[in-house]
Amino acid sequence: MKIVFMGTPDFAVPCLKALIDDGNEIAAVFTQPDKPKGRGYVMQPPPVKVCAEENGIPVYQPVSMKDGTALEILKRIMPEMIVVVAYGKILPKDILELPSLGCVNVHASLLPLYRGAAPIQQAVLDGREKTGVTAMMMDVGLDTGDMLMKSELTIGENETADELHDRLSALGAELIVKTVHAAENGTLTREKQNDADSCYAGMLTKEMSEIDFTKTAQEVHNKVRGLNSWPSASSVLNGKRIKIHRTKISDANGEPGQVLSLDPFIVACGDGAVEILELQPEGKKKMSAQAYVNGLHGVSADDMKFGRKE
Repeated sequence: MKIVFMGTPDFAVPCLKALIDDGNEIAAVFTQPDKPKGRGYVMQPPPVKVCAEENGIPVYQPVSMKDGTALEILKRIMPEMIVVVAYGKILPKDILELPSLGCVNVHASLLPLYRGAAPIQQAVLDGREKTGVTAMMMDVGLDTGDMLMKSELTIGENETADELHDRLSALGAELIVKTVHAAENGTLTREKQNDADSCYAGMLTKEMSEIDFTKTAQEVHNKVRGLNSWPSASSVLNGKRIKIHRTKISDANGEPGQVLSLDPFIVACGDGAVEILELQPEGKKKMSAQAYVNGLHGVSADDMKFGRKE
């Protein structure tokens, strides 16, 4: 099939690779403009651009999809389908209506749950046991188009959003190939979303990071998992900010925020406790809780409590 692929981050790369390996003609790739990154603000290409160039595919990086430039390029190409995976730009109606087989999006949730920008993280934050990917026909709304195919997986009890991201990315690659085959065979069916069952997953912000240890251990654990690796859950311990990257549930109890034990490193919550496995003290690199504790001298668990003001 003649396809134009639109995507930007790492999540989209397996989908592009799978479509290439499946023998489709990827006539062009659209991706976000290069952006400066790192301390030196060196311009870096998006992962999808790197993959496209490695495979000799023409790359376009329009600043806007609404000024007619992208539409003219697409009219020259005339793809049968446009596949969109985490592109980061809204497609206007004239582009949505251009391909004969439509614009198909791979979204990292079981729609209509978690429409929006951060479906993977929000599913973990909410303590969901299952999630998945949905192939949907795009329309002018935000993730509101008709559903085409779904694949589901179980979220591990200690799985982080980053780990789930990678598994969903691979699952999405499998799903888009199945969706393209069904479209070619004329067996693709459409199912309207029930708006009453929908929920929205907004963009993550740094303001979400603060851990409230009066919450249950499960809620604290979900927050640590859901915000890994950005913006990271964090709290103040004896006046210093500490990012907490990994935890697991403990059956201990105590005053919320109080460190109950240093070996293992256990902190009490409003109900239950969490064992901290990996953390990052202010101004330092990520480390195991054991390495952190080994660096403490003359300090006991009784002297340590999370949540004090800086």
